[in-house]
Amino acid sequence: MELFSDEYFMKKAFAKAQEAFEADEIPVGAVMVSQNRIIAQASNLTECLNDVTAHAEMQAITAAANQLGGKYLNDCTLYVTLEPCVMCAGALAWAQLGRLVYGAHDEKRGYHKFAPDALHPRTEVTSGVMGDVCSELIKDFFRKKRK
Repeated sequence: MELFSDEYFMKKAFAKAQEAFEADEIPVGAVMVSQNRIIAQASNLTECLNDVTAHAEMQAITAAANQLGGKYLNDCTLYVTLEPCVMCAGALAWAQLGRLVYGAHDEKRGYHKFAPDALHPRTEVTSGVMGDVCSELIKDFFRKKRK
């Protein structure tokens, strides 16, 4: 079985972020991976669902738990284009996520700013994967909104 890289899966998450951008949602995409296989894909749906909790990470957690038939994701890796907020980090902690890989840092609302210990203590974190590209997509979205 071929092992895929972090960049490979982040590109899949980035494609979901681009879909969100085109749907006029804040462009954040996520994919949940188990045993080197994508088991869930999601993007922000906060505008579409009129729900402030409909972040890409939350959608991915729910879809992955349904796919696996259990609420714990300790053998999974979540790839997300933006650093999770505190709400999402808390949900990832409850799900006991095994590994988190994110692209762009979120200086304003990321979990590191408000609750750096929010994730489960055993969750491994890798940051900055395709960070510049992920950050630029979000900046483009908000530039477009300000016009």
